[in-house]
Amino acid sequence: MNGGENEKKRGGGGGGGQFPTAYEQEEEASNSSSEIQTDDEYAWIPWFTSLKGNEFFCAVDEAYVRDGFNLTGLNSQVPYYEYALDMILDIESNEELLSDDQREMVENDAEHLYGLIHARYVLTARGLHSMLEKYRLCHFGRCPRVLCGGQATLPVGISDNPHEESVKLYCPKCEDVYSTRASRHEHIDGAYFGTTFPHLFFLTFPELKPAKSVERYVPRVFGFRVHKDAYKKSLAARKKPRKLTHAH
Repeated sequence: MNGGENEKKRGGGGGGGQFPTAYEQEEEASNSSSEIQTDDEYAWIPWFTSLKGNEFFCAVDEAYVRDGFNLTGLNSQVPYYEYALDMILDIESNEELLSDDQREMVENDAEHLYGLIHARYVLTARGLHSMLEKYRLCHFGRCPRVLCGGQATLPVGISDNPHEESVKLYCPKCEDVYSTRASRHEHIDGAYFGTTFPHLFFLTFPELKPAKSVERYVPRVFGFRVHKDAYKKSLAARKKPRKLTHAH
């Protein structure tokens, strides 16, 4: 028996071998991994967070969503709660029993429910770390204030109640809030991030909190600083009645 035949028997070529080669095992593992990645691409959470305009959201861990304790009280805020939760978790439900209008409402409720869950998740250790990565990559944009020098911002809600205010941007340097620059973010409810998140974030990662900016813009006229009472005096002079002069 020549070396080629021995090699053929060891490698299992031509379907005669009983065990797969190392190459075949590696290829099979690669294909299996590809299938898993493909399934993940079709999952609702990664799909939703990848949509243009949803860059501010992090991917909530599915295990967190499955834990009913974490969702306490949310069922009263979402009309189609069960259907919406099933959609988020990619669980088959009896949607065929719903009308087209009801299915659209379920889709809207799923997005709303995810936002409410997201507001809670970003206050957890895992949620904060997920937002940390996005902060480092400047996914939330930079402070529009010139004197902040392009400081990275964090999303914040003006209210914790849904349907009151859209999401704003908090700058840790000037410690002020601003409207988002992109119009695609104007529809995002600020309650999906809440009033606590950015401040808890910097309490958790204090090394990332920049010193508060003390630099202020100074108004000048012809190079001279405008006195703080100058506008009052100018307004008073404007309102002062003019004296009429009579010709003799």
